[in-house]
Parts: sequence; C-alpha cells; structure tokens
Amino acid sequence: MRAEYRHWQRIPTRWADNDVYGHVNNVVHYAFMDTVINTWLIEKAGLDIHHGAAIGLCVESHCNYKSSISFPEAVDAGLRVGHLGRSSVRYEVGFYPEDRDDVVAEGHFVHVFVDRGSRKPVEIPAHLRTAMEGLVGA
Repeated sequence: MRAEYRHWQRIPTRWADNDVYGHVNNVVHYAFMDTVINTWLIEKAGLDIHHGAAIGLCVESHCNYKSSISFPEAVDAGLRVGHLGRSSVRYEVGFYPEDRDDVVAEGHFVHVFVDRGSRKPVEIPAHLRTAMEGLVGA
C-alpha cells in the first residue's frame, strides 16, 4: 500500500527500458531502486558521495514482480526503511504506475556502510541514521 512508504520519487521510463516483450525489463527495476535510494541519500540525508568517510555498499537486493509497465509510463517509487542496524540498513521499495494504487513490483536493497578507504564496516554516520529513522516503515 502506498501509505506504508515515507518518501516518493517519480521515475520516467525510457525507450531503452522496454525489452522485446514490450515491457520494462526486470533488471531495470534494480536501477530504479538504486536511483530512488541514492537520490534520497544525497538530497535528503546529506550523503557525500565524493568525500564522505563512510559509503554504503550494496550487499543484497531482491525484487518481486507483480505486473508490468511499459515506456512511456512513469513509475512512482515509494521508499521506506524496513530494518536499521548498526552498520547496515534494509531499504524497501514499492513501484506503482504513476497516480495508481496497483503495485508493479516490490523489492529490497541492503547497504552496509564501510570506511571509504579500508572497506571495513563502520557505524552508520549519525546524520544519515537520523534521516533513516524518518523512513522507518509501519
């Protein structure tokens, strides 16, 4: 349900997103997840992707497909946090056709935060954790 997500971003599909079967190919949904999560981290949570000491690395991703969309439709990507650990976060994403309530796909994406140089796990920086707490789902 749309109400379970705390942040929304509309993502337009592109001509190249369609496959030979006439719908957005399954791998594109993973790019959509990456887009909504990282846009939120940069614009809303203040992640410094160029110079920050800690970076988030994807260690797990998954997607369940419910129905299809095709170019030129846009998709509304809803974002929430399903689990917030010491150094990891599980984002949950729901994809909906723009202005409709029928879910197209639901997925999750796990980031482990690591030191930029050593790649060893570190605690999620306080400013990111605070922002993430605002996305914790119901």
